[in-house]
This record gives sequence, structure tokens and C-alpha cells, in this order.
Amino acid sequence: MDKSQDNTSNQHLNNSDDDQLSTSQNHNQEVEANESSTDFESRIPLDQLKQSVQDIKTELQNLIVGQHDFIELLIVSLLANGHVLIEGVPGIAKTITSKLFAKTISTRFNRIQFTPDLMPSDVLGTSIYNKASQSFEFKKGPIFSNIVLIDEINRAPAKTQSALFEVMEEYQITMDGRQHNFEQPFMVIATQNPIEQEGTYALPEAQLDRFLFKIKITYPNLEEEKEVLKLHHLRKAQSAIDIIKEVLKPNDLLGYRDLINNIIFEDKLFDYIAQIINETRQHPHLSLGASPRASLAIMKVSKVFAAIQGRDFVTPDDIKQALNPVLNHRIVLTPEKEMEGLQTEDVVDMIVKSVEIPR
Repeated sequence: MDKSQDNTSNQHLNNSDDDQLSTSQNHNQEVEANESSTDFESRIPLDQLKQSVQDIKTELQNLIVGQHDFIELLIVSLLANGHVLIEGVPGIAKTITSKLFAKTISTRFNRIQFTPDLMPSDVLGTSIYNKASQSFEFKKGPIFSNIVLIDEINRAPAKTQSALFEVMEEYQITMDGRQHNFEQPFMVIATQNPIEQEGTYALPEAQLDRFLFKIKITYPNLEEEKEVLKLHHLRKAQSAIDIIKEVLKPNDLLGYRDLINNIIFEDKLFDYIAQIINETRQHPHLSLGASPRASLAIMKVSKVFAAIQGRDFVTPDDIKQALNPVLNHRIVLTPEKEMEGLQTEDVVDMIVKSVEIPR
């Protein structure tokens, strides 16, 4: 063997040793990462929460075609102890999805149809005189439930709409000087149709701010429409509410909320949210920016997004995922930009791109 061959052989041996060393180092790093990941996941037990969320999604998606984002945001809102405003054209399963959702979590469900002649007492309840006891007794209205669907909330006048303020913010009502508390979980799901203007009363900004999310639902696509037809054909006369299964108990849900409160939130993420919200208040395309309630909502929702993915810490992506559903009903476009066809989501995207992502 000549000298050049010997050098080549030694080089191959050295390279082989280097490759083995590199492979060994990579393996050790993977083992350490896996061990670290295991240790990390054990800090807050989120596996059961993650599985419960997946079970609810699976159960609902067996009967509701598409609407994946809608279903996820309903679950997120419930875990964040918030309320939801749903905007969409008639006939796209807003009501039935809400009803089926309530059954999957083993809670009571009431539906209230808002109309122009509806009075606050029709929603909250009223005091009735009892001749036997010679005293007034409070008869609870349909709002006393766990999941309450308010259909076409913008059809009722301001007097009735405002009756929901205390309910949605403090989870109680005060009637005849007495306080009546609501049983948890409690969640209002309100719907409104964007195409109908006659006989409707637009919700004021103060009431819109009470809703954690505004979810916009559109028509299904062609394939989803065909799937809806097939599903109804195969179901025959069987009701969807009879098919849906209960997959989560209220006590477990309340326990999950306690876990979510312990999700880690770094200081730099507080700055990130504050900067985004501050930009909404001075953006040239907006006449009304977001309130501090919006900041708190984004923080709560981003914790839930982290938890349902099995993480006990929030990332900037969790915050960005929360922005549109939290902000789209809390910020108001200037009249000029609204006439140009700009959407609130477009402005939110502009703001996100202008704010530096924390590292």
C-alpha cells in the first residue's frame, strides 16, 4: 500500500469515527430531549384534557360536516369561561351544533328565540305572588341553564339585550334586591344573521365586548354539501340529539379550567399582547380600538390553545391564533375603509406583521 492509499484509509477511518461520534451525540441529544420532554409534560397533567377535547370534536364531527374551526372555538370558549357570538346565514347548523355541543358535556341546554316584543322578564324570570305563603316567589326564566342559545339576539330591543349584561359578566342576576347565582358551567351562545336588516337592533359595542369570540360561519363547499346530504340520508328519521354521546362531565370541565390557570405565560408575551392591543388604538384604519378586556381575553384563550395541544406554556403562535376571533367584533373600521371593503381581519393581520414577535 502506498502512502496516499494509507492516508486515504486513515481519512475514511477518521470520518467513520466522526460519523459514529456525531451519531452518538445526536442520539444522546434525542434521548435528553425526550427525557426533558417527558419531564416537561409531567409538570401539568394535560393528557386527559387534550383527550377530552379530541373526543368532543370527534363526536360532533360525526354529525356536523365541516365547521371544524367553529367546533374548536366553542370548546375553547367553554374552557376559557367565555361566551360566543355566531354570525352566519340561516340554515348552516348554528343551532343544532350548539345543542349537540351541550349534550357532549352532559349539561342542561335552553334555547331562547329573541323577538321584538320580548321583555327582560321573559328571559331572566319574574316574581309571582304566592297566596299560600302571602309572599312573592321568584320564578326563574330560561336563562337559568348551563348552555343557553339565544337565537337572533339582534331581533330584541336594547332593553332586553341589556338584561344580559349582568348575566354574562358576573354570572348572576339581581331581582327585587336578591342575588341569584348561576350554576357553572354557564355559557351564552348567541346567533345573528348578517343579511337581515329589517326588524333588527344592532348590538352596541359595550355588549359585543362581553362576548369572548365572534365566530363567522360561511356556506359549506361543494364536497361538504354532498356529505351533508349523504349523512342525512343514512341517518333516516333518527334525530341527531339521540345519536350524540356524552363524553365529558361538568366536574371534569371545571377541573380542566383550574389546570389552564396554571399554564406558564412569560413576561415577553405580556409585552407582545400589549403592543398589539395598543396598535389597534392608534391604527389609521380603525375608529375604535380594543379594550383591556380584549387583552385579558387573548391571554386566557392563548392558554387554552396551549393546553389543548398538551403544552403547559404559551407561544406567540397561540396568541396569534386567538387574535381574529377575539378582536373582530371589538375593533371598528373607519367609514372610508369599510366602504372600500376592508375587513377587521385584514387590519389585525397588518398589526401582527408590524409588531416584532418575541423570541
